[in-house]
Amino acid sequence: MYKRKIAVNTRFLIKNKLEGIGWFTYETLLRMTTAHPDTEFHFFFDRPYDSSFIFAKNVVPHVLFPPARHPFLWYLWFEWAVYRKLNEIKPDLFFSTDGHLSLSTKVPTLLVIHDLAFEHYPHFINKLASFYYRHYTPLFARKAKLIATVSEFSKSDICEKYQIDKEKVEVVFNGAKDTYKPLSAIEIEDVKNEYTDKADYFLYVGAIHPRKNVKNIFIAFDQFKKTSGSDMKLVVAGRKAWQMDDTEDCYDQLTYKKDIIFTGHLLPEALCKVIGAAYAMIYVSLFEGFGIPILEAMNCDVPVITSNVSSMPEVAGDACLQVNPLSPVEICSAMQTFYTDKHRRQECIELGRVQREKFSWDMTTASIWKMILRLYP
Repeated sequence: MYKRKIAVNTRFLIKNKLEGIGWFTYETLLRMTTAHPDTEFHFFFDRPYDSSFIFAKNVVPHVLFPPARHPFLWYLWFEWAVYRKLNEIKPDLFFSTDGHLSLSTKVPTLLVIHDLAFEHYPHFINKLASFYYRHYTPLFARKAKLIATVSEFSKSDICEKYQIDKEKVEVVFNGAKDTYKPLSAIEIEDVKNEYTDKADYFLYVGAIHPRKNVKNIFIAFDQFKKTSGSDMKLVVAGRKAWQMDDTEDCYDQLTYKKDIIFTGHLLPEALCKVIGAAYAMIYVSLFEGFGIPILEAMNCDVPVITSNVSSMPEVAGDACLQVNPLSPVEICSAMQTFYTDKHRRQECIELGRVQREKFSWDMTTASIWKMILRLYP
């Protein structure tokens, strides 16, 4: 007989397509289900699932129709399919990792809101999705019994924008997979042989999307090449998202575009090597709730250039070079610093070894479980 029953929104667990929320869901539930065999977990998928996501014998999977990949279908899935299934299985708690919940259910909800980027940059998503998020997220936040978020910045943002009591919101941070670790010199050479014809490279990891600020990385890299005369490359590891026209137009005008390598979306086993072999990471997003690639790079002993806005200074601490993301001049200057000042680059690596100890998926999961025990001791 199980001590408690928890239903979980797992619609972002999609084989070979895990990104930020998907990895958060995967890493926390993998640990939580195996660590608590006295609890029964009901996973709610919105499409056929891969068996690798059924982490333990105490996991019961359900596929709920319709697939929820559009605002109208989001509403139907949570207010009809999820609502009905919750009524059927009668869990003690609904744990939703993607900022959505059912407004109709009476089951207490532990909601994870990663960030409010859609409030700050509504023009970076389509109008219908923007309307949905901005209309419903305040309602979700007020409906939730407790809210978890991934940085102190996001906690303040949520509480201030939606007038939520700070006691209701707890920071659980993010982590990085154990596979992100320093590479040997031979491994680094092998990666550079494969991707950059033996050249050192700066690295950007993430979707190519206006909020990620790839355009200013391109401009800064082009200027760096002009002033340094270096054979350094820029590797861009991520899928093309949407609103690409401006970024593509910028790329077409670059002098050194032949030195930019696009890998597309990489699976973890390849990505950890591409990060581990980088000369430095450039992660200068306009807005992040956390910024997992910063931590992944620090775990690989790779120094980082990041933004001085939103949550990124909180993750970076004093281990990274922080720049104004709207200034290609500052981004270029930071690249020059790492290229010419080997002492400063090494100092950032060593500080990163200290900073990275503040974050892990084990600590994230433990924090979430403490929230669950607040509701069901």
